[in-house]
Amino acid sequence: WEEVSGYDENLNTIRTYQVCNVFESNQNNWLLTTFIARRGAQRIYVEMRFTVRDCSSIPRVPGSCGAFWMEAPYLKVDTIAADESFSQVDFGGRLMKVNTEVRSFGPLSKNGFYLAFQDYGACMSLLSVRVFFKKCPSVVQNFAIFPETLTGAESTSLVIARGMCIPNSEEVDVPIKLYCNGDGDWMVPIGSCTCKAGFEPDNGNVCRGKSLGSSSVDLLKYVY
Repeated sequence: WEEVSGYDENLNTIRTYQVCNVFESNQNNWLLTTFIARRGAQRIYVEMRFTVRDCSSIPRVPGSCGAFWMEAPYLKVDTIAADESFSQVDFGGRLMKVNTEVRSFGPLSKNGFYLAFQDYGACMSLLSVRVFFKKCPSVVQNFAIFPETLTGAESTSLVIARGMCIPNSEEVDVPIKLYCNGDGDWMVPIGSCTCKAGFEPDNGNVCRGKSLGSSSVDLLKYVY
């Protein structure tokens, strides 16, 4: 792998990692990230943007590029195949076809991980790698506050978040909870709170004290 300057599909100057040792056999080229802390996440997503040149379009390279996988100390996530490849390079960006692929893995339990990319004889450029996790944001619903919640270890996991009544409200139905799904969306609300006596809802999820009418104010002035 070599770090070089190049252009993306919009003619922006970028730094990429490229490899194209297609004239040499038995290729096994690794690109390793620095340590990535998982920050409590149980499932990690990796978005890769890359280009691939069709090996059959390169003179004196027979057929397609070879393939193999060596386990080393790593766990294989997936073999990434390009949906589109190009047969010649146009620096104007009109013929460079960028592939975007997203993969995820979990469950994670240790402090973090490394990502490794293995080339076994392709002709490609790695334009960008984005590593992220998903979470449900803090939300106020049914007069209850639910904290920011990370998604579960599987894409189909549902993580329970317990709710707490907002100020000047009290429980009506218990338990108060929401479920955070694998896409980072809240679903299946259970239980609720309501404004206490002497308070009224304002703007959907705020309980404010009820204001006294003008006649009540006049009466209070008269008594004092």
